[in-house]
Amino acid sequence: MKEEKSPKEKMTLLEKGLATVTDKLDETSAALKEPEDIKLELKALKLFIGRVHPEFKAQFLEAMRKLKC
Repeated sequence: MKEEKSPKEKMTLLEKGLATVTDKLDETSAALKEPEDIKLELKALKLFIGRVHPEFKAQFLEAMRKLKC
């Protein structure tokens, strides 16, 4: 038969499990943050290029419409 684990062993296993979950959550959060940063940078680039080259706005919208079809 299986022996029951002592409360100390159970606590150690729970702590290890919690550490693993925390590590995975940190990795996931970092992975989700990266695309948001890229979206923000692209938005800033579009604004900058639109100010320097006003014709860019119309051409960009047309290109985006073609890509979505």
